[in-house]
Amino acid sequence: MNVVIIGGVAAGPKAGSRVHRLCPEAQVTLIEKGEFLSYAGCGLPYYVSGVVKDQKELMCTPIGVVRDSVFFRNVKNVEVLNRTEATKVDRGSKEVTVVALESGKEEKISYDKLIFATGATPIVPPIEGTDLKNVFTLQNIEDSEGIKAALAEDKAKDVVIVGGGLIGLEMTEALAKKGCRVTIVEKLPQILPILDWEIAYQVSKYLEVRGVKVKTATTLTAIKGKERVESVVTDNGEVPCDFVIMSVGVRPNVFLAKDAGLEIGKTGGIKVNEMMQTSDPDIFAAGDCVESVDLVTGKPCFIPLGSTANKQGRVAANNACGFKDAFPGVLGSTVCKLFNFNIGRTGLGEMQAKEEGFDVVTVLSPAPDKAHFYPEAKPIMMKLVIDKNTRRLLGLQAVGLGVVDKRIDVAAMAITAKMTVDDIANLDLCYAPPYSPAMDNIITASNVARNKLDGRFQSVTPMEVKEKIDRGDDFVFLDVRSPGEYEEVRLDNTVLIPLGKLRGRLSEIPKDKEIITFCKISLRGYEAALILQTAGFKDVKVMDGGVVMWPYKIGK
Repeated sequence: MNVVIIGGVAAGPKAGSRVHRLCPEAQVTLIEKGEFLSYAGCGLPYYVSGVVKDQKELMCTPIGVVRDSVFFRNVKNVEVLNRTEATKVDRGSKEVTVVALESGKEEKISYDKLIFATGATPIVPPIEGTDLKNVFTLQNIEDSEGIKAALAEDKAKDVVIVGGGLIGLEMTEALAKKGCRVTIVEKLPQILPILDWEIAYQVSKYLEVRGVKVKTATTLTAIKGKERVESVVTDNGEVPCDFVIMSVGVRPNVFLAKDAGLEIGKTGGIKVNEMMQTSDPDIFAAGDCVESVDLVTGKPCFIPLGSTANKQGRVAANNACGFKDAFPGVLGSTVCKLFNFNIGRTGLGEMQAKEEGFDVVTVLSPAPDKAHFYPEAKPIMMKLVIDKNTRRLLGLQAVGLGVVDKRIDVAAMAITAKMTVDDIANLDLCYAPPYSPAMDNIITASNVARNKLDGRFQSVTPMEVKEKIDRGDDFVFLDVRSPGEYEEVRLDNTVLIPLGKLRGRLSEIPKDKEIITFCKISLRGYEAALILQTAGFKDVKVMDGGVVMWPYKIGK
């Protein structure tokens, strides 16, 4: 059996290695347009920053062997044609036409099974100046070498990163560590559109503390300079800079597949079934070039991730070799490190869930990631999205200085298993003070959700409170923190009555008004609401997340 694989970064090498294990007698040919094979593209920002010292580390096995063409030939029995471009797929004759980029020599390679792993291409906006020196994308090792060379020219530079997505933020850390002054320009009203607004705000706030300028709702219109970048022009003014990183997203590389007559999905990726099989039963596709299925909605989605590419490459190879396997879909589970700040998400956000027709309940739950008395405990802020009718968890977002990835992983498992918050609240998660609170953050947040769903208390979001303040609504915004906390950080339009004194000062609170209670994280706010309700107050609500998750400027 002849198996031809087009693409040699993530899904392609994984598929080739799997074919070798399942069908050792197969003739496997891997075609890669670039020079480098099987490298960790997600590690490129860390190579730029210097955390990863040597380029080869991105292409090595865990024991330090470089995965080059010799490695694939000798160990995997895969013939690699790198620096070779596939230019045409003839499905009738089952041949792939390839051209060697150095010699220009053209040849045709026959296949019995073909696997597309052509990846994605960076989006570069059609504006003036993108061809100037020191305008970069970060798609491959060659790009990272160009950025490192530019950084080497001077000790510090002014850098503009266009796009506030994951790669843009990871590059922000990498460049700041190299002494650069970084400005992020994002067209949307917030950075990280994979997060809900109030969670993304926490990331913006952290970036500003670290000295990074964040310009949202700002569109790049031109890049200026004579031979090299000197500034960028936006609809909100001009920003001087020495170089620019384009990080506005990627689109699936489907030109070859489209020319071959394969079906393209609604999201622009190659349409595949759960076997990673295209509209041609002898052709499979995997990785950033394909359209996936959202596990919650069942609808097509395009979420390019290295983890997904590797899993899909394995499934494609299994089925190409006649071993039935299925890839069910994705949740977009993602984690990102930004200096000392951690960012993670999985499943649906609030607005996405509402657009899909779910009756949504949300929970904002800030707390330490370990036992509060443990010296290394650090805060994390979580948002749960729950379906009110079924009580199922639909999504989780978490940010903060503490550990978020294990909470995201638990949530991904729970969403996949269609678990309710009642199920999650009683999960037998491990506990010891250096690792988590006695009741882990996701368990506590699930119990808050249960209390809401069961009608044990009413809540409002910080955004709803801000709208009430802006409208001039007549309500009591009751702060039950200590006087010391109040003096350190305070919200506008508040009345301070510490929780310990509330029972003795109930007469100061009007019973005919809406009362919204809060504290640092709103645990005391919840207790205050119970005191008020017991005392006969009828319209009492708790502000979710408290001061910690107030997504606006805070005075002192």
